[in-house]
Amino acid sequence: MQLDTRAQTLLKALVERYIADGQPVGSRALSKISGLELSPATIRNIMADLEEMGFVASPHTSAGRVPTPRGYRMFVDTLLTVEPIDETALESKMQARLQPNSQQKIIANAAQVLSSLSHFAGVVLTPRRESIFQQIEFLRLSEKRILLVIVSPNGDVQNRLLLTDVDYSPAKLVQAANYINQHYGGLSLDDVRLRLQGELRKLRDDMTWLMQAAVEAGSDAMTDNSDEVVISGERNLLSVTDLSSNMDSLRKLFDMFEQKTSLMQLLDISGKATGVQIFIGGESQLVPMEEMSVVTAPYEVNGKIVGTLGVIGPTRMAYERVIPIVNITAKLLSNALSHS
Repeated sequence: MQLDTRAQTLLKALVERYIADGQPVGSRALSKISGLELSPATIRNIMADLEEMGFVASPHTSAGRVPTPRGYRMFVDTLLTVEPIDETALESKMQARLQPNSQQKIIANAAQVLSSLSHFAGVVLTPRRESIFQQIEFLRLSEKRILLVIVSPNGDVQNRLLLTDVDYSPAKLVQAANYINQHYGGLSLDDVRLRLQGELRKLRDDMTWLMQAAVEAGSDAMTDNSDEVVISGERNLLSVTDLSSNMDSLRKLFDMFEQKTSLMQLLDISGKATGVQIFIGGESQLVPMEEMSVVTAPYEVNGKIVGTLGVIGPTRMAYERVIPIVNITAKLLSNALSHS
């Protein structure tokens, strides 16, 4: 939804003031800080329009207004002015912590850097393990139940149960396994998936389902438990009143850190995009609390995106300061991992 210049200026001023002091912002304060020569009555009218459009809300205990999740989204997408920072000084400060050594240590240090610079929680989704297989087998268990056996190059064995609509004979299962092993053995399952898109048209239809099922189930089997979320600075969030003001908020906060499921989904989704992404509580179901936001960016190894990192903090965070911290950390982590 488009806002005129006056409405944008007032919304920007309101969000910035609310981020700074956490108190509802009234029309009198906005007339002083916005730089607009408008009467209090005109400001009240514009604020009433912004409230009707869902960008601000009025707490019952105050005549002032606070930004809604939609207001924060408008702010970070179109109104935010990112602070110019001394990138060289920041990089030199961070590089000492991200010197190439073990991958595990570099990632742990990256989470600590994000936490210490933002004063919130730093989080890193570790690189996804490449799902390379050496060979597979299909074993007929019953009429429409097949056991998929995947053997990795180092001898690890993973099993997955496939439920089929067709009763495949043992001979057909051997034929399908031989085809896959002969043509694709030693490749990653992601590479196999790409090649199959063009090659399945040439295969007989009764093999097509088996091929696709093997790739999908194999990918799930070989990446199970390979993604890990490294978190640093959780205790910082306990001192943020917005996130720990009551027992319900604390429970949601600890559930997120303990279970990590929604956090991993969020980081996985943000890894499919480029650049910094901002997830705002109240508009994203992946963020468990309306008072919480997560600022993320993907990182790479040798030019290929392999994971995501970010900062978890209150919705009322200084985005203009956190965004460059996340962005630069992602670049430095990419460089450190590419040379480790």
